[in-house]
Amino acid sequence: MSVEVSVVVPVYNEAGNIPEFVRRVTTHLESCVTSHEILFAVDPSSDGTEGVIEKLSLVDHRVRAIVLSRRFGQPAATICGLEKCKGNAAIVMDCDLQDPPELLPSLISKWREGFDVVYAKRRHRDGETRVKKLTAKLGYSLVNRLGQVEIPPNTGDFRLINRRVIDELRNFPETHGFLRGLVALVGLSQTEVLFDRPARYSGTGKYNRFVGSLRIGFNGVFAFSSSLLNLSTIFGVIAALLSFVVAFAYGGLKLVGVEFPIGNPTIVTLILLIGGLQLICLGIMGQYVARIYDESKRRPRYIVDRQIGGTRN
Repeated sequence: MSVEVSVVVPVYNEAGNIPEFVRRVTTHLESCVTSHEILFAVDPSSDGTEGVIEKLSLVDHRVRAIVLSRRFGQPAATICGLEKCKGNAAIVMDCDLQDPPELLPSLISKWREGFDVVYAKRRHRDGETRVKKLTAKLGYSLVNRLGQVEIPPNTGDFRLINRRVIDELRNFPETHGFLRGLVALVGLSQTEVLFDRPARYSGTGKYNRFVGSLRIGFNGVFAFSSSLLNLSTIFGVIAALLSFVVAFAYGGLKLVGVEFPIGNPTIVTLILLIGGLQLICLGIMGQYVARIYDESKRRPRYIVDRQIGGTRN
């Protein structure tokens, strides 16, 4: 039997959210689709997440899970869920209920109008600090200014993508899977649905709100742009020119008889300037080299340990 819509949910230590998530998602999907499945892609958890899902799958055969062999992280778990889902379309969302299930009928309605991708765009971000909001804003601005594709601001992975897009994503076997960028790279017809993002239903987030956002932003920049390599070259040229300017300035002042201290201040300033710029440039190049190294190994992005519910595929 074909599945009209799959809900793909990467999870790690979310036992307290899953029952309410399944209840609300099921309620809204039953009102607008003929058939569906809820597929959890689980990083092995310590709070009994797998057991909660297994109990739900015994009651409802539409609930199933793919349990990974170790913690591969949210991007890899999401890709795993997309590759294993059966639906004609898939909706990627978190189970902390910050991606509200009440929005599902709107996403599906837009899909039925003919759009290949329908992404949920946040109007408000309740429960997030000003630092987190500022980091997210700067991250989207940086990615869109330097990247090859434009990623709509104030969007996450919460989106509907149809089967054609899912199949196209299989042609991007990248180690550092950045779903928002990959979906934008596929192109096709895309639209948005606005929503107000609520606070988490229970528990706390599993990644640092500041560092995690920076990591996501840098992943988008390094995965979809080589502009930083050009920027590092510009930094080097500026530093070299500045060194000449300082040297000529000191020489000119000396010729006109201006007295000034010569020694540590000048040397320390120039060493810090040149050394700092060199480290920045080396760090940027190191990020690209590390990604080339990761891609060259061609290791699997995830390893499946077992499946809960459903039938093996």
